[in-house]
Amino acid sequence: MKQIFTRIGQSFQAAEPGQQLPLWKRVAVRLATRKPIEQILREGAGTQMRRVLGRLDLIAVGIGAIIGSGIFVLTGIAAAENAGPAVIVSFVIAGVISALSAFSYSEMASMVPISGSAYTYTYATMGELMGWIIGWDLILEYLVGAATVSVSWSAYVVSFFKDVFGVTFTPKTTQAPVLWDNDSLSFRVNRGAYVNIPAIFISLLLTTLLVLGIRQASWVNQVIVVVKIVVVLFFIFGACRFVDRSNYTPFVPRREGHSYGAQGVFKGTQRVFFAYIGFDAVSTASQEAKDPQRDLPWGICASLGICTALYIGVATVLCGIMPYRQLGGASPLTDALKPHENTKWLRILIELGAICGLSSVILIMLMGQPRILFTMARDGMFPRILGRLHRRFKTPYVPTIASGLVCAVLGGVLPVDILGDMTSIGTLLAFILVNIGVVIMRFTHPEMERGFRVPFGPFLFPLLGAAIALVVLVLSDGPTIYRLFIWMAIGLVVYALYGYRWSRVGNPEKWTPEDVAYFQDCGLDDGDERRGRDEDDKEEANVEAKA
Repeated sequence: MKQIFTRIGQSFQAAEPGQQLPLWKRVAVRLATRKPIEQILREGAGTQMRRVLGRLDLIAVGIGAIIGSGIFVLTGIAAAENAGPAVIVSFVIAGVISALSAFSYSEMASMVPISGSAYTYTYATMGELMGWIIGWDLILEYLVGAATVSVSWSAYVVSFFKDVFGVTFTPKTTQAPVLWDNDSLSFRVNRGAYVNIPAIFISLLLTTLLVLGIRQASWVNQVIVVVKIVVVLFFIFGACRFVDRSNYTPFVPRREGHSYGAQGVFKGTQRVFFAYIGFDAVSTASQEAKDPQRDLPWGICASLGICTALYIGVATVLCGIMPYRQLGGASPLTDALKPHENTKWLRILIELGAICGLSSVILIMLMGQPRILFTMARDGMFPRILGRLHRRFKTPYVPTIASGLVCAVLGGVLPVDILGDMTSIGTLLAFILVNIGVVIMRFTHPEMERGFRVPFGPFLFPLLGAAIALVVLVLSDGPTIYRLFIWMAIGLVVYALYGYRWSRVGNPEKWTPEDVAYFQDCGLDDGDERRGRDEDDKEEANVEAKA
């Protein structure tokens, strides 16, 4: 196997001095250029981002990103429109696929602890073009993912105010102006709705928090994670007494158009897959982890295991307390409890937990997205202003603000189901490439230190995870795949016009020492940097003393 990779590399070797390669081969060499692992690690070691996240912090980041729209919203939508009660199987399949990919993410994150996540891993293993493709794909995943959850957050806020205070908000300012019709696979106008203001509000609020610092965001996330785990457990054990076994029949409904049947189960898997994308967000915090090689695998695997168990429990109870065709609303957990007596207290608790839980998902998605842009900008793939850290807060403030604004616009005008589908298919593509990257790295860099290794060798789990993710991706509905292709086509145009011309690895002659220094000191002189770090150390010591 190692000989195969060696031959492939030799076929794209640069020409000897004085020898001119054909144009097609020069372009191929350029697109296949890999970023050296040594350079990646050296740049990561010199980061000024604050390393304040421990093992429990990273597990909380994973849970904070995973438990959200998938459990509070998409569970009901996937049951009503795709799989029926068999959405339980959809969650199991999605959990298995995610577990296989989680092992690969854990190995890559422990080996290359850089905030670029799958983008960095792919750049180091498959070359610049594939790195760009997955980086562009991650932009879709995180940005659209945050927008999806902001729409769900808005729905639960509206429901909460109605149940607790008797206040009914007008659809004009709390719903998207367009809807997605699953039967005709087309958009339709949502008459009487103009913009989703609550979705815009939460996106901008959390963007502000993320600009202020990762430590503050981590504290907020930990509190929210505790609240939403307690709420989910309250729903599972509080609503199980209303389960009617007849609601599980038929377990796999007969196929109707684009819904139900065996294909509906896989379509449901593709839809609820969105619920699992949080664990890969842990890897975007690599440069802010205290001990990334040891703690990142824990954060990824532990958060995924905890959340998978909670997902299956919620899906089982939800499909048992209401017929699956009636679970298609934006807040299915509370809708399913309304016909049952003495459940108002539980509905209010769920709504409060959903609001908190969805807030943490948006927080983590908006944390991951700017760090992808930040890393790509430092590689020359985007304008270098996106690679700057804030002078005081040491956060990538420019991409954070830009991501928050785009998320607010998307959440304000698009419905939750169309956004969720786009996020899921982007995640599947990332999983495929990361799994393949593990196989490549085992043979190209066998001597590198790894804090975690995929069990049972480099082939079984990675190749199985990649194959299953590919099957689920292919079974996605046509419009979703078309939108992915359109997004990727736009990305290739952007790469040709900018990334190809300004990449640091491919165009080192265009980067002067002053250009590189723009990233290294971020506008600080040595004295300012030392003073800033001394202040950070004093602050941490004070916090620990109070604890």
